[in-house]
Amino acid sequence: MAGQGSAKAPTAVRIRSRPQDSTRLLPCINLFTGMIMASTADLRVGAFLKYNGELCQVLESEHRTPGNLRAFYQVKLRVLRTSKLLENRYRSGETIEFVRVEKRDFQYLYRDGDSYVFMNTSNYDQIPVDSTIVGNAAKLMKENQEVQLTFDEVSVLNVELPSHVQLRVVHTEPGVRGDTATNVLKPATVETGASIQVPIFVNEGDLLRIDSRTGDYIERVKE
Repeated sequence: MAGQGSAKAPTAVRIRSRPQDSTRLLPCINLFTGMIMASTADLRVGAFLKYNGELCQVLESEHRTPGNLRAFYQVKLRVLRTSKLLENRYRSGETIEFVRVEKRDFQYLYRDGDSYVFMNTSNYDQIPVDSTIVGNAAKLMKENQEVQLTFDEVSVLNVELPSHVQLRVVHTEPGVRGDTATNVLKPATVETGASIQVPIFVNEGDLLRIDSRTGDYIERVKE
């Protein structure tokens, strides 16, 4: 896959526990069984699998039986390392290498160099996650944002934002008074530094609801 050879290898997760002045780092506890082999019957939305050496998440899975042809599953995948979207076809009954994972609730605290520091909301342990793993989530992630981290046997695989996030506009060209058209767009910079396309009536200081999966504007939040 393009760019795979030059990608920065994710580092193993290490946990920094309270109190804040403690410098002792502990390895993440192994709670998993790792790789499992299963068939296409387990191709459910949200599952994690290996495809061409890449760890991917299933976004869509549709079983098709086209006439006299053999049944197959048409699947849309997201590569965790790059967020690239792929489509693949699996023969019905084909063996697939799935990855057993666990999701946990965390809160984003701050950035530390090339890492983002998150806090487990259950036990307050803090872990740094490399920016290559955080990926596109960083564009719409502000401090104190609630997120989910996906773990395998030894490391964080993915950082997932809620489906919708609320961010304030810090810069955009002035809107036109009284114009509520939604089909004419302009760029706006939100508080995380990300640039999104918004309707022309949006102004600086407005709070927006944004689809974190696509980065698309949804609506202006009433305050």
